[in-house]
Amino acid sequence: MAPTQNTPQMANAIRALAMDAVQQANSGHPGAPMGMADMAVALWGEHLSHNPTNPLWLNRDRFVLSNGHGSMLIYALLHLTGYKLPMSELKNFRQLHSKTAGHPEFGITPGVETTTGPLGQGITNAVGMALAEKLLASEFNREGHNVVDHHTYVMLGDGCLMEGISHEAASLAGAWKLNKLIALYDDNGISIDGQVAPWFADNTALRFVAYGWNVIGPIDGHDAAAVSKAIAEAKLQTEHPTLIICKTHIGKGSPNRANTSKAHGEPLGAEEIKLTRAALGWDSAPFVIPKEIYADWDAKEKGKAAEAAWNVQFAAYKAAYPELAKELLRRMKGDLPKNFVQTAVDTVIGAHQKAETVASRKASQLALESFTAALPELLGGSADLTGSNLTNTKSTPQLRFDALTGGVVKNEAGQGGRHINYGVREFGMAAIMNGVALHGGFIPYGGTFLTFSDYSRNAIRMAALMKIRVVHVFTHDSIGLGEDGPTHQSVEHAASLRLIPNLDVWRPGDTAETAVAWTVALQNKAKPTALLLSRQNISYAPKGDSAAAPDASGIDAISKGAYVLSEPSEVGLKKKAQAVIIATGSEVQLALKAQELLATKKIAVRVVSMPSTTTFDQQTAAYKAEVLPAGVPRIAVEMGSTDGWWKYGVSAVVGLDTFGESAPAPVLFKHFGFTPENVAETVQKVLSK
Repeated sequence: MAPTQNTPQMANAIRALAMDAVQQANSGHPGAPMGMADMAVALWGEHLSHNPTNPLWLNRDRFVLSNGHGSMLIYALLHLTGYKLPMSELKNFRQLHSKTAGHPEFGITPGVETTTGPLGQGITNAVGMALAEKLLASEFNREGHNVVDHHTYVMLGDGCLMEGISHEAASLAGAWKLNKLIALYDDNGISIDGQVAPWFADNTALRFVAYGWNVIGPIDGHDAAAVSKAIAEAKLQTEHPTLIICKTHIGKGSPNRANTSKAHGEPLGAEEIKLTRAALGWDSAPFVIPKEIYADWDAKEKGKAAEAAWNVQFAAYKAAYPELAKELLRRMKGDLPKNFVQTAVDTVIGAHQKAETVASRKASQLALESFTAALPELLGGSADLTGSNLTNTKSTPQLRFDALTGGVVKNEAGQGGRHINYGVREFGMAAIMNGVALHGGFIPYGGTFLTFSDYSRNAIRMAALMKIRVVHVFTHDSIGLGEDGPTHQSVEHAASLRLIPNLDVWRPGDTAETAVAWTVALQNKAKPTALLLSRQNISYAPKGDSAAAPDASGIDAISKGAYVLSEPSEVGLKKKAQAVIIATGSEVQLALKAQELLATKKIAVRVVSMPSTTTFDQQTAAYKAEVLPAGVPRIAVEMGSTDGWWKYGVSAVVGLDTFGESAPAPVLFKHFGFTPENVAETVQKVLSK
């Protein structure tokens, strides 16, 4: 498909569908798609390589609509080009269970590559996608066999550029020389509050030049031929990502709403739509597209041909490099290697056997040494805290790009780096990891301090919403980090993260639990994971029989999120537990010591380690009752907010509902009552009632 003499009407088809769908829903944003329609004709009509009959074709170009409020643009494009998005879905725009939600949603609508709406994250996802393409190409392509060779296109608006995350992402894209990333900026100068000039006075072109981008424009965003020419020029870039600045009119075609904020986020109204149809020369009824316009837009045959040509190329590649081809397909499917289970079991058993006393951040690195050696798809990183987060391993050298060619720097063995220095960019790191995961071929993980999860929280939420596998390594998880004080000491963060649906949160209590947490995180194809890890050392906790069954590794029991770690009989008492202490992370040791103190007073206590409340919550009622028997008082111990513990029917919580203090960790533990004596005393008070 290429623009024809019907090019203006191809754009008007988008405008008509946008204003009709928003009007019918009585909700939405018609202005952006109406203003970006000509840009879309240029990109989707001449340059985008995709196959509507197979939206998941491996070597397709990726397209991201970063200003996701203009969702009717992508819905119209998907419908017109031949994806399984019938007109009935467009008529059902923004309605319950439709495939045309208010903002595009990954996994719901065929052809939507990422969920967008929170501004700035779409362009950042696109940076992650472009990075994944570049790294996979460097790893798998061979001379004459460029089986990974596609572009990432993103459309974005003023709002995306105002969000600070766009700075983080664009800066990294320039540093990484992502030449196959092409962004089209819808420069219409309008946001919800009106003309943006009083509060958005940036010189955007110079800003992106400073990042190391190639900048084209400003050009007329309503001249499809000019936009197409600019895209063609951008595709010739070998070193720099490209920003194409397209000057447009929001609500293009509307006599009274164009160039106003009223076109941004509300229906045009029946009378204005009538006037707009007349102004555009569009005389079709609502939701009716002429056959000749459908024919001009139809990309099915072109897409099938593009994929067929690639299939021929891949067959030749497979014949020449069968193992590489097999590995590429495995990784793009997101499947783990066949030896993963054995690797995990060996890693956990090794943790049991060594019984090391280390911080759980170090336990994480020990597990990663094993997993990164076995899983080449693990792509690590840290937001300028590598030495603290311990996300680097022997198998993950630093990722670097050649200053002259922009290519991935490789070692003597021909391997590129697998650990990213994100710089102080927590939010950008999290959203880039989302983009990497969405592209496929890698399992991204990245580290920062738990307190700074606040910076990246919305990207974590988006990963959970999209059901994608990314792993966040959050270290320095409590007041245990000590002297840095309350600005860095996490109090509410564990509880806050546990509130995010579909996010697995783990706070492991020793090396074995940490290895299991990593195992579960890597196996969860449809969930992101947050690992909350200590700065201070934690002793290994010997596991009872129930925790070791059935494979002597403890994976089965620990992976349920909570398990019986120690029964009263294990401290010299032959009687039924009078109370249960539930603990997480470093506080498991407090629970065990309190159990010993109580045993001297003939008080029998069971200790339950609950490294993942979110995982335990998903277990059967029978298992929950087995771990937390009815009628037995429960006391929770965790260095953080107490609110989340009451749902487990606890009688008391040894926790922290204030900010911390600046002092050495042992001093803080005593000051805030995180001692075996206070835990034991709390249990006694509960039993005395």
